[in-house]
Amino acid sequence: MKKLLFLSLFLSLTFVFAQEKPVRMGIAGMTHDHVYQILNNPNRAGVEIIGFAEPNKELALRLLKKYNLPESLLYASLDEMLEKAKPEAVCDFRSIIEHLETVQKCAPKGVHVMVEKPLAVNFAHATQMAALAKKHNIQLLTNYETTWYASNHQAYEMIHGQNTIGDIRKVVIHDGHRGPKEIGVSKEFLSWLTDPVKNGGGAIIDFGCYGADIMAWLMKGERPNSVTAITQTIKPETYPNVDDEATIVVTYPKAQGIFQGSWNWPFDRKDIEVYGKTGYIFADKSAQTTVRKGDRNALPEEKIAVKPLETPMNDAFTYFAAVARGKVKSENDLGSLKINMVAMEILDAAVKSSKTGKTVVLK
Repeated sequence: MKKLLFLSLFLSLTFVFAQEKPVRMGIAGMTHDHVYQILNNPNRAGVEIIGFAEPNKELALRLLKKYNLPESLLYASLDEMLEKAKPEAVCDFRSIIEHLETVQKCAPKGVHVMVEKPLAVNFAHATQMAALAKKHNIQLLTNYETTWYASNHQAYEMIHGQNTIGDIRKVVIHDGHRGPKEIGVSKEFLSWLTDPVKNGGGAIIDFGCYGADIMAWLMKGERPNSVTAITQTIKPETYPNVDDEATIVVTYPKAQGIFQGSWNWPFDRKDIEVYGKTGYIFADKSAQTTVRKGDRNALPEEKIAVKPLETPMNDAFTYFAAVARGKVKSENDLGSLKINMVAMEILDAAVKSSKTGKTVVLK
């Protein structure tokens, strides 16, 4: 009898979950090339795409046509989409400096927001965005590609759940590629990605933000003591207004982080090295994590298969929908506001340090 009652309850809950309406999700802007993530596959679990707000009609129609999406989804502005389509959540694919405006318009209407990395163009904007999210009780997330790397989550569990390498001592994070122009990003994306006002910087923002986010997460939201950064423009003929090479160093009482963001790598890379008191872990996008434990005479490196992430933790839009519905608590996740406020404080201090040549002390 108990088994029958349990089965009946399980089937009932499954039916209710299946019948739950998807989150009505709108897209603000199409100038960020990462918008292809949703254009290429708009049918995500728990999500209904109800519109794209893009004032550049030529760009919008070109992209909608390319991905076989109806013109009826197009709105001339975020205001129009909010008024007519009434989304429950909005994903921002505009320039970073416009993230604040998106939250200013969405938050008072109770519309949840997820922006592409980083959270804001500077810490002042991030502070305003956080205040609006709190005041109007909305979720405010930041989407990083590396959030969906199962290897990163496995490394975190090995460090904090299994104590595989002891306390963190040094974290080295590499992110970048040959450069946005070199890899052929769209002209619309390139125009603001290389603008020091609209993007807040060059490689230091574009790729330094990954390191800031992951470090803040690995350190469980702890603020560093200091931030030091050095930037260069190695290709001034290509990037005359922003840096294309950046190194950020953050210090904690018993740990150090080094983030290398570059538009000069000979190949694409997004990987992390975490050195603990008793070993190290290397993780990238691959299906294996490299681990070594013990002293110099210990066993050689071990390759550990990475366990795939489960739904909704394996997809940005499904995850956003789950957070909007209250099914997932995002407080300490890579995309959470808590972690990204620390990441923005690091990033903001790094930009200041690179301009002044001085270390910025946070504590």
